[in-house]
Amino acid sequence: MTRTITTTDAPAAIGPYSQAVVAGGFLFTSGQIALDPASGEMVGGGDVVAEAEQAAANLRAVLAAAGCKPTDVVKCTVFLADMADFARVNEVYARLFQGDAPPARSCVAAAGLPKGARVEIEAIAKLPA
Repeated sequence: MTRTITTTDAPAAIGPYSQAVVAGGFLFTSGQIALDPASGEMVGGGDVVAEAEQAAANLRAVLAAAGCKPTDVVKCTVFLADMADFARVNEVYARLFQGDAPPARSCVAAAGLPKGARVEIEAIAKLPA
């Protein structure tokens, strides 16, 4: 059974996709960028740390809407507009996934991200029993 997850605590989808989908005991989130959930506008003014913090907050909101927490995440993908931002985004990422067992992760440079974002984060989480 597949079902979609939607929450007003994270930005609405800006295209024909769901914020997240539940399938096979897992939650698959769409990528989160630094959109303010209330206004739908980008936040951070181009500061990659501020963008990463908002993207992380949006991801936490989508996880929570499905009954998950960051500790339930098993795999993340981080997309960066510029790999020179890796260390600064990694500091935000480390705060999001504190603990002894952070999820597996890929980090890739993207030629462009939606709305001119500098960072986008997506995740796969195991649903709680």
